[in-house]
Amino acid sequence: MKNLAIARRYAKALLLIGKEDGKAETYREELDGFASMLEENPALEQALSNPLYESGQRRKILVTLLEKLSPSRVFQSFIMLLFDKRRIGFVSDISGFYGRLADELKGVARASLVSATELPDETVEKIRAALSKRTGKDIILETEQDPNLIGGIVTRIGDLVLDGSIKTQLLNMSESLKRGESV
Repeated sequence: MKNLAIARRYAKALLLIGKEDGKAETYREELDGFASMLEENPALEQALSNPLYESGQRRKILVTLLEKLSPSRVFQSFIMLLFDKRRIGFVSDISGFYGRLADELKGVARASLVSATELPDETVEKIRAALSKRTGKDIILETEQDPNLIGGIVTRIGDLVLDGSIKTQLLNMSESLKRGESV
């Protein structure tokens, strides 16, 4: 839990700078790219974050890496701050939080749509439009299939879950029958 608080704090700090200078999206791209690079190269991530290696050598590696990537000055300073505060290992979590915060800033919400079978594109678009109208935000909708649903759909937007699956309806009916209620 502490790790998430740390990641959230650094993501908010970078986003505030991005809001001030109008480069929030640039920092998002740089942070995503840097986080992806570390995830794809675990040895590099270890070389930067493992305290068993001498700090001066780890710093040289990071400086050389940043010179090759040539990110914006603010992002470069941000990464160096993470290194100096021994938080470079949190880059992936920070990137995730930053993405969500940047989406909020742009009025974008991410949602997931789970269905029993693959839905036609026009149906997915109608659902996306309805969710957009309901939330007042642009919706980025990720779809997936789960044959265990039997039928219907389950949609998640943040903490809100809209469960219209046959499986849930059958479970609710079963519970009602157990309690002796009429269905």
